[in-house]
Amino acid sequence: MKIAVAGGTGIAGRHVTGSVRAAGHTAVVLSRSAGADLLDGHGLADALRGVSAVIDVTNTTTARRARSVAFFGTVTRNLLEAEQRAGVGHHVALSIVGTDRVDFGYYLGKRHQEELVLAGPVPGSVLRTTQFHEFAGQLLDRFRGPVALAPRMLSQPVAAAEAAAALVGLALAGPAGLAPELAGPQEFWMADLVRRVARARGQHRPVLAVRLPGAAGKAMAGGGQLPTGPGPRGVLTFDEWLAAGGATGPVPASTGPASTGPASTGPASTGRAGR
Repeated sequence: MKIAVAGGTGIAGRHVTGSVRAAGHTAVVLSRSAGADLLDGHGLADALRGVSAVIDVTNTTTARRARSVAFFGTVTRNLLEAEQRAGVGHHVALSIVGTDRVDFGYYLGKRHQEELVLAGPVPGSVLRTTQFHEFAGQLLDRFRGPVALAPRMLSQPVAAAEAAAALVGLALAGPAGLAPELAGPQEFWMADLVRRVARARGQHRPVLAVRLPGAAGKAMAGGGQLPTGPGPRGVLTFDEWLAAGGATGPVPASTGPASTGPASTGPASTGRAGR
């Protein structure tokens, strides 16, 4: 089976292409560097020849509603139109837990993406996941000064490799609409995760938790990005990810599905930089 990965050069995309190949299928990377421009559609027709499913893990780092809606809307429409012409049978999109409950600018773009996929001309699936373990390190990297900042938010982070395996499983299983949400095994405050990554890197900068203004910030701090019901759960804990070198280097991709056991008891990105 030939599966195309839109955004296949990013963190999530590299894990997805690895999982596709580990499952014995052919991965086609859809990116500008590979000759397919998702924003103007150039090169998509050629890239999608013989493709059975597309997994979209594209990303933009903007926090502004207009830019987020424009980016995800344009990319999704271009993909769906090209897929329909090429006879692709399944479109899978990566989204975020809480995108329907947190009215943050970036999330409104993801919400628009979900709507386009679920009502589109190609049978679709949407998988909402929590933040990836990698996101804490990306927050740390954004602030080069003596103090690092993190949004005041609760999160139940999941390994990017496990999210990738779940996306590939969806692509192989067939259209499912809005799939059960995928989360990690434990809940944390995001600032605590950033502090752990800083220590793992030998940094001693203080990390301050900052609540975003308005209703979006209140929702993030109040658990608006935690799963609301049963669903698949990743098994790789944040501590295990750190011990495997996740804070300083790549953790090998998982080829198996995430656990379907219940969430353990124990805030989320302000963008999708972690995906």
